[in-house]
Amino acid sequence: MAIARQVLCLSAFLALPLARAEPIRYSVAEEAESGSLVGKLAEDAGLTPPQLSARRARLLSEDGRQHLRLDRGSGRLLVAGRLDREELCAHSATCMLPFELLLSDPLQFFRVEVVIEDINDHSPVFPKEGITLKILETSEPGSRFPLEVAQDRDIGSNTVQAYSISPDNEYFSVSYGTRIAGKKYLELVLEKPLDREEQAEMSFSVIAEDGGSPPRSGTTEIKIVILDVNDNAPVFTKEVYIAQVLENMPEGSVILTVLATDQDAGVNGDISYQLSQTVEQSDSAFVIDPRTGEIKITKPLDFEEAETHELSVRATDGGGLSAICKVVVEVVDVNDNAPELAVSSFSSPLPENTVPGTVVALFTVRDRDSGANGKISCALDDQLFFSLRPAYKNYYELVTVSALDRERTARYVLGVTAADAGSPPLTSTHTFTVDISDVNDNAPVFNQTSYTMYVRENNAPTVFVGAVSAADADVGLNAKVTYSLAPVPAAERPSCSCISVNSENGHVFVLRPLDYERLRQSEVTVSASDAGSPPLRANVTVRLVVLDENDNAPLVLYPAQDGSAASSELVPVSAEPGYLVTKVVAVDADSGQNSWLSYHLLRATEPGLFSVAVQSGEVRLKRPVTERDSAKHKLLVLVRDNGKPPLSATAALSALLLKSTPPPP
Repeated sequence: MAIARQVLCLSAFLALPLARAEPIRYSVAEEAESGSLVGKLAEDAGLTPPQLSARRARLLSEDGRQHLRLDRGSGRLLVAGRLDREELCAHSATCMLPFELLLSDPLQFFRVEVVIEDINDHSPVFPKEGITLKILETSEPGSRFPLEVAQDRDIGSNTVQAYSISPDNEYFSVSYGTRIAGKKYLELVLEKPLDREEQAEMSFSVIAEDGGSPPRSGTTEIKIVILDVNDNAPVFTKEVYIAQVLENMPEGSVILTVLATDQDAGVNGDISYQLSQTVEQSDSAFVIDPRTGEIKITKPLDFEEAETHELSVRATDGGGLSAICKVVVEVVDVNDNAPELAVSSFSSPLPENTVPGTVVALFTVRDRDSGANGKISCALDDQLFFSLRPAYKNYYELVTVSALDRERTARYVLGVTAADAGSPPLTSTHTFTVDISDVNDNAPVFNQTSYTMYVRENNAPTVFVGAVSAADADVGLNAKVTYSLAPVPAAERPSCSCISVNSENGHVFVLRPLDYERLRQSEVTVSASDAGSPPLRANVTVRLVVLDENDNAPLVLYPAQDGSAASSELVPVSAEPGYLVTKVVAVDADSGQNSWLSYHLLRATEPGLFSVAVQSGEVRLKRPVTERDSAKHKLLVLVRDNGKPPLSATAALSALLLKSTPPPP
């Protein structure tokens, strides 16, 4: 596995102090349980756990993955998840996880390197579970027959150390070692002559054992087929073939041709080729033509995934003899990865009184390519108010360079472009949207110079009668308007203390029922104040007008309705129609149409004898008096106002018909 080259860029709110010159180093065994202690990072960095929390300590890894975590409470560096050295570093002799310990207020870096120590967690694996070797019976003792070595993903003493045969075989032994070119070899060594007529086939196992504690092993089954005659094995023109392949080479391209020759003739000289990869690269990206030895790629290669591929090619002649060569495919990087920009910190909004030189953002960029393809430069769109400046390693800061004015520009959209040095270069752009916050320099303004609100008398308690509204040109808390009743000097106390205003929305309420007959209108002053520091405010006058309701019934003044015996109205029998008998007098405490009264004869002893004027309440004779009419008459007059619904009262009165003229008093 190839380790991706990465380039980081960083930014923060404060200028960066110098990072520690020498990294802090630890080691931890692979496959350590999550939560295992790696080291006392706070102590080794000269910090205390409270400082870690106060300065918002965090870890930044170069590959963006969190293999380790920091316990701020104790200051310890712990394993965060499964650590597989082979997955992280393949066969590299040293497996190291680099990262930075980042602290804020002030910003500070510590370089930390953790070496992942190999444990014996992989067994040797042969490329094939079984191998059939065809060996001439004429082979001399000491003849050697190459086998493909077992692969062990571990390193050092945990990789393959020895081979053996089981069960013990009198004809063969194994030989294992390393040649001058550094290539490891495994061979079967013939110990005594073979006799096909005595034994045509034999089988045994070759066991590969690593040097771990306890050791682990892998096995391949060997089947020996003893042949006659064919006494020359194929020979490759090279022991190691090396091919360099661009990672964007198309599928099906020929990358290399291997060649083996055989001095035998006929079938024994016919050679076929077979291909196998190492264990960790079992998903083959290569195929070989069995007749020509041409090796082609079956899928695109990725330099960032693997920089090299090791292949094993076996050449077998028609008689079953074979030879093995090694093919190393070196993948050449092309510029196929654009830079990646990661933001570590970003501050928005900014107060409009922010001083020039303030750090707005901290960011880092990386490019998975290598060489010039992975070299990155950053540029900011043309701006008069912001600029980029390098920080630590490949970190960058976005800073202000001149004074800001929210009233002119409330938002800046800043594009940062990261470009690599490839040909052609690849770029990526990140947009920072910086909002500018306001200072409190505008007082609230009411949407009217004054307000008039109306409420009907006898209203329900806490009735809504209207709302005042004020706007503030500022933003945020500086524009948050609250309402209140302005204090009134004692000498100017209002005629009514029954009005309140909701502080949040300016709704105006009348707190208690009002009586139009006692209070016709009242005025208060409402104050609107913003939430700035110090707050700014404005005042407005609110006039409350009370509207009349029909809540008073007519009151009969005459004749008196106090429950005492009513006096009788005297009517001479000689009176003509239209004669004024009496007049009902009533009043209504309401106003307007609610106080307009009408009079109606509700009931009478002789309904056709009397009439009542609707508007004046005058009771008059409707017709002449006759001898048949009773001397005493009772009338009930209804007095009704013009309200909706109307209210009414009744007046009872008596009339006495005089048969003769009464004597003078």
